[in-house]
Amino acid sequence: MEAEVQPEPGVPETVIVSDMHLADAEPVAKGRPYWRAYKQARFFIDDDFARLLAHADAEAEGPIELILNGDIFDFDSITRLPEHFEGPASWIVRLRGLPSEEWMSLFKIDLIIEEHPVWFEAMRGFIEKGHRAVFVIGNHDAELHWPSVQERLRDALHDDGDEHRVTFATAFYISGGDTYVSHGHLYDPLCSEKSPIDPLILVHGRPRIRLPFGDMAMRYMLNGMGYFNPHATANYVMSARDYARFFFRFMARTQPFLIWTWFWSALTTLILSLRDFWQPEMRDPMLVEEKTESVARRSNTTAAVVRRVMALTVPSACTDPVQVARVLWLDRGLFFLGILYLAWQVLLTVNFVWPISPWWGFLFLLLLFPPFLLYSFRVSPPDTEDTLLTEQRALMLHNITGTKNVVFGHTHGPLVRTVGPMTYVNGGFWSPAFKEPSCETRLGTQTFVRLRPRPGGRRPELLEWPPGGEAPRPYPAPVTTPASELATTT
Repeated sequence: MEAEVQPEPGVPETVIVSDMHLADAEPVAKGRPYWRAYKQARFFIDDDFARLLAHADAEAEGPIELILNGDIFDFDSITRLPEHFEGPASWIVRLRGLPSEEWMSLFKIDLIIEEHPVWFEAMRGFIEKGHRAVFVIGNHDAELHWPSVQERLRDALHDDGDEHRVTFATAFYISGGDTYVSHGHLYDPLCSEKSPIDPLILVHGRPRIRLPFGDMAMRYMLNGMGYFNPHATANYVMSARDYARFFFRFMARTQPFLIWTWFWSALTTLILSLRDFWQPEMRDPMLVEEKTESVARRSNTTAAVVRRVMALTVPSACTDPVQVARVLWLDRGLFFLGILYLAWQVLLTVNFVWPISPWWGFLFLLLLFPPFLLYSFRVSPPDTEDTLLTEQRALMLHNITGTKNVVFGHTHGPLVRTVGPMTYVNGGFWSPAFKEPSCETRLGTQTFVRLRPRPGGRRPELLEWPPGGEAPRPYPAPVTTPASELATTT
């Protein structure tokens, strides 16, 4: 009976994939085999993605709309530097990689293209067969905002410049008039962009892309703590007890000064994040409407819809520096330093009245330590429940865009829900996530979303492409949660 079902005319078949995090390959570090091991070439997902495209092409009854829904590329995790640097390299650049100036972004996309020939060859063949590709910009590939980087990708995909074949959507895309597709980071305060339409700021007199706080933490902190896998939140957002266990198991011998690395990296992240956040965006008042119209055209909608959707973006966490410090654990660090200072002052005071050995300072520190432990151990990993689409936000998106489906990525948690008037699907992720630095236990699976034209409208399907597989299969046990049980805060 399935063969007798006729698709609706003019509505595309759509495949949506997100969170591949393609970057350069990490060489095996001498003496530290587990250092950023998740980035090693043996874990590239390129072959599986090529098989997915070949399977989709073979089954399609017409042109396919492939939506690459954010974080396809991971500019943040690239720390390699060019042989010939344009100008002096600062100490933080040498340690943590290039910022987001235009020539730096071009250098990084060239690395990605060079090290992922299978992925790009599969994409070229897919596009040459008449299919389309839409890149929706996420937070880890925010450097796609540079037009020159987009052109470099079009060249790599052998696109002739016709935006009907390769398109770059600034923040979201309306597919088939029924589905709102966005990476989802605009609804996460840790990763929300301040001005997606005007992403450029001036730093030291040179334009660069303003990066969200979460990406600054990835660049300046996690890149220097290579045993933590950024693709698995549970691998680096832990309680104090879990951090201690993790340290003694994996890092005590190869990164014994982790606490110092964390402290100065976190402090650097805090300073640079706040500095960039409060920089005014570079905006030409004569081009405001033209830019909005261009964003609307690439997003397959109108300028009025773009302005309304942008109004739903949540404020960045950088509006609350105290919250940022807590996320970075700097509050615990400063609390500990305060205890050290207080213990030293107690020692000096007692010694003034009654001369004692400096070793008594350890006793005073021990007496003051319980409050620190109580505060630290009360901190537990955050709830992993996906609340990007609240009931209120779903209703607003439905009224603004007229769509009935919402597809996000970003959280790396595949799911299907009914939220208010919308069917919400999170497409999951493809990037290699592992439970431990040795990369023995893989977390999650490779999932994607498919929408096929059917009488009565398209319904999103959440599917899995098993690693090494030849065909997709339904993702097991989709979750349906009543809207009344979801958080409604924005």
